[in-house]
Amino acid sequence: MRLLPLAMAVMSMAAVGLGCGSSPSDGGEGEGEGASSGGSFGSGEGGSLDIGGVPGTGSSGAGSGNAAGGGGACATQTAAGSLQPVYLAFAFDVSGSMGKGDKDWHDKALKWDPVVAATKQFFADPGSEGLTASLSFFPADDDKCSAEIYATPDVPLTPLPSEAFAKAIAAIEPASSDDWRGGTPTSWVMQGTSAFIEAQRRQSPGKYAIVLVTDGYPQGCDEASDTIDAVVADAQAALAEGVPTYVIGVENPPIKGAPDTLDDLHDIAAAGGTESAVLIDTGDPSQTTAAFKAAVDRIRGASVSCTMAIPLPPDGSTFDKERVRVLYTSGPNATTELAYDQSCATEDAWRYDEPASPTQIVLCESSCGVIQADVAATLRVDFTCEPVIEVPL
Repeated sequence: MRLLPLAMAVMSMAAVGLGCGSSPSDGGEGEGEGASSGGSFGSGEGGSLDIGGVPGTGSSGAGSGNAAGGGGACATQTAAGSLQPVYLAFAFDVSGSMGKGDKDWHDKALKWDPVVAATKQFFADPGSEGLTASLSFFPADDDKCSAEIYATPDVPLTPLPSEAFAKAIAAIEPASSDDWRGGTPTSWVMQGTSAFIEAQRRQSPGKYAIVLVTDGYPQGCDEASDTIDAVVADAQAALAEGVPTYVIGVENPPIKGAPDTLDDLHDIAAAGGTESAVLIDTGDPSQTTAAFKAAVDRIRGASVSCTMAIPLPPDGSTFDKERVRVLYTSGPNATTELAYDQSCATEDAWRYDEPASPTQIVLCESSCGVIQADVAATLRVDFTCEPVIEVPL
């Protein structure tokens, strides 16, 4: 499956409204039945309207399909909307095991350097456009076992692509083996990052996720927090607030005596709603960089929002939840109408967030996956003249 560039995180959606205009006789001579007030979609000869580029789905004949019950013909107009914005909060392990060199498997050239190269590339990649990200390093230089210190990230939420992240990583990179920080306060950085997200989402609603990058188990603080179970509880608490946790684990190089420090990271990812951690092999820097990049790209694609606010109907028309059609276009000509199914039991379907009083359109899992993987995908919403779906009470 191709992974969707981050521009898809703000994928544009045209909302095509069928409003009720004046009757053809009011438009003056030479305007045929089905003429569009927008000037570009009408057939001009009484033929069908092209609604959002889909031939034959409009109205023909004066007065047909009147949405408001008046005598006017339907007219095609366009509004605009967008998918919910996406915010990724990265927590990045800078402990000595990433490259201090005090053990053979703490080799900077095999762990830190290739992982950092891929991380910088992600943040500066034009394909990341549409995402906003923050970056927190752990352990902190001072007071590392405190959630409060991680509630203010080293790089605040910043639209991508951006060079700010590479500069921050370069500034924190240890100049010598004595400059590496000790400990892995994973639970504290999870709690602090969750607090940061909670504060941010009040100001900037959207889809938030935590991305935890680490090469080992929690250690260096108190016994209660230095456990996988503590971090699992943190991930569960974040997920309960709608914030999933992705985990990227950096393996030790395949050197004799190197311990396994990553298997329990799968429990954190599962608790965070993302199934399992992505474990990155080290030993070959070029392969490590490629594998890390692939892992971040996977998260990038999975993070694309499949929720959008319902656009306002054009010309101040009253929204009718049963007069809505959602269409997905791949490329210039391939357009598919997505089925409405509030239970999401149908393939390639969509639903409302709250059927009684909807404010958002939510793509079901199968259609969401297709659109996340399609670089050419666009979505449109038609506001039709007649009811085209039945929404359960």
